[in-house]
Amino acid sequence: MSYEIIFSDFADKQLIKLSINIQKRIVSTLKRCRIRPYPHVKKLVGSKYFRLRIGDYRVILDIIDNKLIIYVIEVGHRKKVYNK
Repeated sequence: MSYEIIFSDFADKQLIKLSINIQKRIVSTLKRCRIRPYPHVKKLVGSKYFRLRIGDYRVILDIIDNKLIIYVIEVGHRKKVYNK
């Protein structure tokens, strides 16, 4: 069983703003994480969300186990993605 990847509207807009090479790298990494996401992600401190490291970029996501969904909340450069 593999997880379904769903992007939030905000994450979709952020992904489109990035260069094509970075977009492909992020999407391919997310596809690799679909079967077993937990070895690839780290839990964010003080939050229920996880982060996925892809070079200098980070993907903030939520993993919903009972529905087999990886919900992508935010995509961005590591300098900017945590400033919330």
